[in-house]
Amino acid sequence: MENDNIIYDPEQPVTEPEQTGKTEVEEAVLSEEKKSFWKRLQDNKKLFGILHRLFFILIGILIPFIIFLFAIYTVPALQEIPTGGKTRLVNSEELKQSASYKKQIILMKKDIDRLNIKYNNYTTGQSYVVINTTDNFFYLYKNKKLIRSGHCSTGSYMMLKTEEGRSWVFKTPKGKRSIQGKTTHPYWHRSDWSYIEEGSPVPPKDDPSRYEYGVLGDYSMSIGDGYMIHGTIYKRFLGMPVTHGCVRLNDEDLDAVFHTLNIGSKVYIF
Repeated sequence: MENDNIIYDPEQPVTEPEQTGKTEVEEAVLSEEKKSFWKRLQDNKKLFGILHRLFFILIGILIPFIIFLFAIYTVPALQEIPTGGKTRLVNSEELKQSASYKKQIILMKKDIDRLNIKYNNYTTGQSYVVINTTDNFFYLYKNKKLIRSGHCSTGSYMMLKTEEGRSWVFKTPKGKRSIQGKTTHPYWHRSDWSYIEEGSPVPPKDDPSRYEYGVLGDYSMSIGDGYMIHGTIYKRFLGMPVTHGCVRLNDEDLDAVFHTLNIGSKVYIF
């Protein structure tokens, strides 16, 4: 009589059933469900019409938006791409004989002559100094050649007001000025604002306390309206807009400017 029991053979490998994911039956069921969903959607004409309109509205919005982005970003970027072409200089005798060409050359020469005259009027053989209040830099010229340059300090553009309504704006005047006076070992006659600024009582105009020596360096040059080019004891602030309107230089630069400029020498401030 045969034994229906399974006899285990340890030498025979045991094979596991192969996992194949979804069975054909499951896939068939999913396919039928998808078909059933779309069929139900198509049968629901109202819902299908709404979705249909929404789709075309979305397309209608996206297309102009994409065109807008293309025009704003892509077109300028394409225009920046070098074409690889090179500029050619054309020496055409026919062009030189053209009346419009000759007229343009004459106008350009007149402009150059006019600018040369203007430049010569501003830069005579006399020495002059240029003050750049933006970069706080000076340029000293002699015989139309730059002989020295360096840092300076100009007006801070700060405003000081009092309760009585008095006010001062500490700025260096811009424009063309000239050296009106030169002084060695100058003193500073303190203005009212210097006392108000430090919170001290303002003394009478001729009070001896208004006179201070040694704070303006070895030299000073007046450029009018109370403004001067002078030295400073605050050399660490050179190159910064910290003054009350005057132009400050360090000792070496001040010596060079003082001994180069004369009474009447031009001072250009911009």
